Amino acid sequence: MTATASPTLGQIHALLAERGYEVSEPAPDTLKIRELSSGVALQSVLQGQILFNTLICTVVPNATITAELMAKMLEADNGIHTSHFQLYDAGDGHVAITLANFCKLQEMGPDDEDDILSCVHFLLVDVISARHLLGDLES
Repeated sequence: MTATASPTLGQIHALLAERGYEVSEPAPDTLKIRELSSGVALQSVLQGQILFNTLICTVVPNATITAELMAKMLEADNGIHTSHFQLYDAGDGHVAITLANFCKLQEMGPDDEDDILSCVHFLLVDVISARHLLGDLES
């Protein structure tokens, strides 16, 4: 790809598809990215020059989110090195536990392409540790 003035969703879609990911656009400014060998999917949203990436680890009843669990999720040595946990109301008394990261894009040159691919890869790696950490939770 050649560098442009600002990133577009189409450029990001093309980059990820070229690298073997299954990519769809379920909503404006939103990509669903699926790693083919594992089937793990994440969502990316482009807002201006920031690409926000989120991967749902699990959805559990609200009561499952205890102080002990939160402490595990926030520990510096929990095995999650490049992403962070976020909680979202999933409705019906449930909460989605997600991993998230982001990257700031400039002109969609090689550095930005590397940042996008790294962020996606980091989520896919961190979800292994996250699911291990959350493994005892019942959905």
